[in-house]
Amino acid sequence: MPELPEVETFARHLRPTLVGKKILVADLRWNRTLAIPSPKKFKEYIQGQRILDVGRRAKFLNIQLKDYSLLIHLRMSGDLLVRDSTIRPAKHDRLIIKLSGNQSLVFNDTRKFGRVWLTANPTEVLGQLGPEPFSKEFTSGWLHNALQQKKRQLKPLLLDQTFIAGLGNIYTDEALHLSKLHPVAASDSVTQQQAQVLHEAIRKVLKEGIRRNGASIDWVYRGGQYQHYFRVYDRAGQPCPVCGTEIQRIVVGQRGTHVCPQCQMES
Repeated sequence: MPELPEVETFARHLRPTLVGKKILVADLRWNRTLAIPSPKKFKEYIQGQRILDVGRRAKFLNIQLKDYSLLIHLRMSGDLLVRDSTIRPAKHDRLIIKLSGNQSLVFNDTRKFGRVWLTANPTEVLGQLGPEPFSKEFTSGWLHNALQQKKRQLKPLLLDQTFIAGLGNIYTDEALHLSKLHPVAASDSVTQQQAQVLHEAIRKVLKEGIRRNGASIDWVYRGGQYQHYFRVYDRAGQPCPVCGTEIQRIVVGQRGTHVCPQCQMES
């Protein structure tokens, strides 16, 4: 599933092409792709809207229209691309939005897990999300206090989008290794100094992921290079880049997790 760096890469790639375009018509080819509103209202509301900006909130793409926000969550296999409007739809195209300039924004989703929202009030979809890792709100002090209050295992808590927005399996494993914290450590055991290191690690791995256009691993996104620079993720059996100890794959909160047993000793 794409995480913050991959979604940010999508936004940056699509923004120059889409901004200023007018939406002519929407071809919804699988109704369940749409979360809200109804298919009939969706086609009615979106027609004639002009695209003002393309951004991101957590793992959601936010395409800002004149009167609405078009929110897209790619989930496991979703992909967004701009095509010439004369090209025939592909097998897994779920939504085709025809634009001015003879172009179409196409949402292709093999596994049908992705979802689209059209809303005049994006907080009804995004309102429960935690702070963005690059926001002013996300400070090391905030992180330490929040960790103390939750009393949960570290990795499942960091994956909780209501706690921090945008982290997923890859970048959580990478940040925990960089900060030398074990994924099952109790959040309320993290000291203020450790929280500061974790705060810096989260931002560092996300910035590096964005710089390398995200990671291409096990889903449709194939534009990134960050997978060539992983510290622990997907490297079970290989040596830790810090100490040389063999990286282990364990399961934490039903998620495959990669850890160095020497650098990230379980207390």
